[in-house]
Formats: sequence, structure tokens, C-alpha cells
Amino acid sequence: MNKKVLVTVGVIVLVILLGSVGFLIYKLNDANKEREDILEQFSYEREQMEQNKSQLEQDYVTLSNDLEGFSLKVNNDSILKKLNDEQKRVQLLLEELRTTKATNVKRINELKNELATVRKVLTYYITRVDSLNKENTVLKTENVEVTRKFEEASRKVDTLSLRNEHLTEKVSRAAQLEARNISVEMQTKSGKKTTRVNKADVLKISFAISKNITANVGEKTVYVRVSNSRREVLYSKSSDTFVYENRSIVYSAKKNFEYSGQESHQTVYWTVTETLSKGSYRVDIFVDAHLIGSYDFVL
Repeated sequence: MNKKVLVTVGVIVLVILLGSVGFLIYKLNDANKEREDILEQFSYEREQMEQNKSQLEQDYVTLSNDLEGFSLKVNNDSILKKLNDEQKRVQLLLEELRTTKATNVKRINELKNELATVRKVLTYYITRVDSLNKENTVLKTENVEVTRKFEEASRKVDTLSLRNEHLTEKVSRAAQLEARNISVEMQTKSGKKTTRVNKADVLKISFAISKNITANVGEKTVYVRVSNSRREVLYSKSSDTFVYENRSIVYSAKKNFEYSGQESHQTVYWTVTETLSKGSYRVDIFVDAHLIGSYDFVL
């Protein structure tokens, strides 16, 4: 092969190589442009999802405020309870929405549907309350005369009711039991009396319930509260409670006993659950939701 042919072949190969390189550069630029387009589209879609999530959060906040505002206008306890339940539901969904990623399109759409459902519920109750208000207006108009007559009759009954209340109060006070001769003794696990606080495993609380023929007889429960100098009640479990003056309070120990109306001597044991320290203490005794006796003592 002569030199001219070799040169020609070389030129052809070079042209082919240059063409291939140019084609590859073109495809690479095209791929980069396509990648940039995809990234730009993804960024746009992500921004749209963030905006949709943000708008949905605002819609939930608005609905929660609407529920709260409407609840203030509702006098029907049944409807008010349901509205409060719906508001709690909205708050829970809102908290979930705030922790849900904007890219979780499926859950975002589900939360959007939940929002629409609660809105329908609110619309229903608005209609229901409007209907009830109209009915109430009619009833109020019809009951003006009935109310007037009732008030007149009530005034006549007030005097008798007041007298009955005074009488009932006197009877109630007379029927209350009373604890007297209260004493407290420290004992060891074996039941032996001890005067050393650090050896005390049990507090033996003894007292007498006075005779009272006006009190209800039968099985009763006596509750004992032991408190320290800081008026902190000493107890074993927070679930050990009873009702006193319309609230639940803890007790240290309790005992069931049979009351016949005659004087009854009782002993209640409280197992020490924490290390006692020297100082002043107090025992309060309750029966039939009444404080029937108290005793201050020093260990």
C-alpha cells in the first residue's frame, strides 16, 4: 500500500473519529439538557406539593377555628359533644399533616378527603342547630304563659322548700357519725409495739365510732388518711381513692365494717410504704363521705 492510500485511510479514520466525538458531545449535551429539564420539573412539582400541603394545613386551621367558634354558639350538649369530638379529630389530623412529607401524595390526598368529610359534618350541624333554634323560638313563644304560671307556683313553693332544706340539713347532721378516742401506735412486722420511727412497719390506728340511732345502719367503709407535717398524704397506690366533697382523694388505708347504730370500736392498719421521719403527723377518718374525726400526733 503506497503512501497516498495510507494518508487517505488516515483522513477517513480521523473524520470518522471526529464525527463520533462530535456525536457523543451532542448526545451528552442533549442528556444534560434533559436532566436539567427533569430536575426543573421535579423542583416545580415539589414546590407545588409544598404549596398544596401548606394550603391544606391552613384549611385545617381554618376549619378548627370554625368548629371552635360555632361550638360557642351551641347550647345542645349532645351536638356540642360531637362538635368537640370533631375538633379533636381535626387537631389530630392537623398534627399528622404537619409531620407528613409533602412528597407523600397518597396520604396528603387522604387527609384532604378527611378535611372534606369534617366540613360536611360541620355543615350538617350548622343546619341542625338552625333548625333547633327555630323550633326553640316557637316553643319559647308557646311557653311564655306556662313559664309565668310555673314561676308563680315556684314562688309559693320556695318557702316550703327552704323549710325542708333546713330540716334535711338538721337530720343529715344528726345522722353523721363521729370518731373519738383516736390513737396511733407504731408496730413492727411481727405486731410488736415500737417507739422507734425507723423500726415502724405498721401504723395501728384505733378509734371508737359513737352511738347514733339516727344514722343509717349496715355495712360501711371507713377511709383513713395519714399525712405528714407538710400535709402530704401517705398512700400506696394513686388509684386508692374515694369521693369527698365531689372530688376523688387518695386514702392511706380502708376497712369495711358493720354498723348497728351502737358504739363501734375499730382498728385500721396502714403498712408503711416509705421511711418515716420524726415529726408531726395527722390522721383523718372518713365514713359515708364525711370527715368524722381527726387526730394530730408526733412520731
